[in-house]
Amino acid sequence: MSFNQRRLPALFYCLLLLLLLCLMVVIAAVVGAACLPLASVGQVVADLFSFSSAAGLDAGDAAARLIIMEVRLPRIMTSMLVGAGLGVAGVVFQGLLLNPLADPFTIGVSAGAAFGATLAIMLSSFLPSLAFVLGPFMVPWFAFTGALFSLVLVYYIARNRGRVMPESMILAGVIVASFLSALISFMKSIAGEKLASVVFWIMGGFSGALWSQVWLLLPYVFLCLLILQAHAGALNIMAMGDATALQLGVEVFRVRRRLLLVASLLTAAVVSVSGVIGFVGLVVPHINRLLLGPDHRRLLPASALAGGLVLVAADTLARTVAGATEIPVGVVTALLGAPFFCIIFKKKFHDE
Repeated sequence: MSFNQRRLPALFYCLLLLLLLCLMVVIAAVVGAACLPLASVGQVVADLFSFSSAAGLDAGDAAARLIIMEVRLPRIMTSMLVGAGLGVAGVVFQGLLLNPLADPFTIGVSAGAAFGATLAIMLSSFLPSLAFVLGPFMVPWFAFTGALFSLVLVYYIARNRGRVMPESMILAGVIVASFLSALISFMKSIAGEKLASVVFWIMGGFSGALWSQVWLLLPYVFLCLLILQAHAGALNIMAMGDATALQLGVEVFRVRRRLLLVASLLTAAVVSVSGVIGFVGLVVPHINRLLLGPDHRRLLPASALAGGLVLVAADTLARTVAGATEIPVGVVTALLGAPFFCIIFKKKFHDE
C-alpha cells in the first residue's frame, strides 16, 4: 500500500476518535465506586468553564464536585496522556526498527522504569528521610531515571562505529531487559512487606493519580508529540529501508538516533507515572495502519487519540468491573490486547 492510499479519510477518523474520547471521558467521570448523576458531571464542567467556585453548593453537589475534580479527572487525564504517549511511541518504534512486533518496551525502557520504581519502593524503608523529601514523586522520579539508565545502556551496547542499526537495538534491548528483570526478581525476593507495592506498581495503574502529575506530563508529552510529528515525513521514507532513505537524502543514522531518543524519553515519562502497561503501544498502531494506511503523518495524531481512548476505557474497566476491588490496568490491557492482536495478526497473515 502506498503512502497516499488509505481506507478512511484521516480527518474523519481523527474527529471520530476525538468524539469517542470525549464520550469515554464523560462515562469515566460518571461511573465508579460512587456512581454520579450525569447532571452533576455536567454542572461541574459548566462551573469549570465559567470559573465558578464551590461556594454555595449543597452537600451532595459539593461531594460530587470533590470526587470529580480531585479523584476522577486527574486519573482520567493521566491515563489519557499515558495512552497517547504509548500509542505514538509504538508507531515510532515500529517505523524505526522496521519490526511490526516492536512497541515502547522493545528496547528495555519499561524494564528500566520497573527497576527504578522497585528500587525506590525498597529504599523508602531504609531511607525514610529521602522518601519524606521526595514525597509522592519518589517512585516516578526513580522510575524515570531507571528508564533513562536502560536507554543509555542499550544505546551503548548497540552502537557500532557511531551508528545504531535496528536489529542491534532490538537485541541490545532484550539483553538489558533480561538483566534488569533478574535484578527486579532479586529485589522482589527480599522485599518482605514491600512486595505487594512492587508487584502492584509493575502491573500498572492510576490509583494515585494527582493533578501535579498531569501538569508535569502535559507539556512534556505535547512537546514530544510535536517533535515526532515534525519528522513524520522522514519516518515514511525510512520505512522503505536505509538504502532507499539515504538515496533520498535522509540522514538515516542521525534521524534514527534523534527519534529513538525522543520516543524513549516519552515512554520513560509516561511509564514512570503509570507503571508497566503493555499492548497499548503494540495494538493501537496496527489498528490505525489497517484503517488509515502506513503514512506516519496520519498515524501519529490518530495513535495519540486512539491510545488515549483505549487507556481511559481500560482504566474505567479496571476500577469498575470487579466492584470495590481494583484490577491493575496492565492486566486489563493484556487480557483484552493479546487476543485482539492475535486476531489482527491472523487476519493480516492470511490476507498476505
